[in-house]
Amino acid sequence: MRIHAMEFAEPGSPLRLIERDIRDPGKREILVEVGACGVCRTDLHIVDGDIQGKLPIVPGHEIVGRVSMVGEGAEGFAIGDRVGIPWLGHSCGKCPYCRSDRENLCNDPLFTGFTRDGGFATHALADARYCFPIPARYGDAEAAPRSAWTWVSPIS
Repeated sequence: MRIHAMEFAEPGSPLRLIERDIRDPGKREILVEVGACGVCRTDLHIVDGDIQGKLPIVPGHEIVGRVSMVGEGAEGFAIGDRVGIPWLGHSCGKCPYCRSDRENLCNDPLFTGFTRDGGFATHALADARYCFPIPARYGDAEAAPRSAWTWVSPIS
């Protein structure tokens, strides 16, 4: 599947619009069609080079969208469900923090928009275990946490 995304390549460079392939969801993953993604100060730290993660990267970790594909073992979501995708995108499940229900302190985490591609795109892959349902009473832009700005996908 081809998607459009705003990719960040290196500190000091602007985001650039790209088109690329995205793989089907893997084990316990979902593919989400992005409706909106909040812009967080963390996104700005990444773009400014204040913190260093995976590059190039698609920023954005305050994502709201609809499930378009469900990978093997991804439980709790079906195609068409509205979901939120947060900053913590994966944890190891094995370290002392994960085993004591404090996965936010995991020794080997992945972060959405920092070490795994985020929501400044038409679609994003996410670990279903770290996603949550979004009530219908909120629009996508209202449900995406944000400080001052919200990126709204051109396909929504």
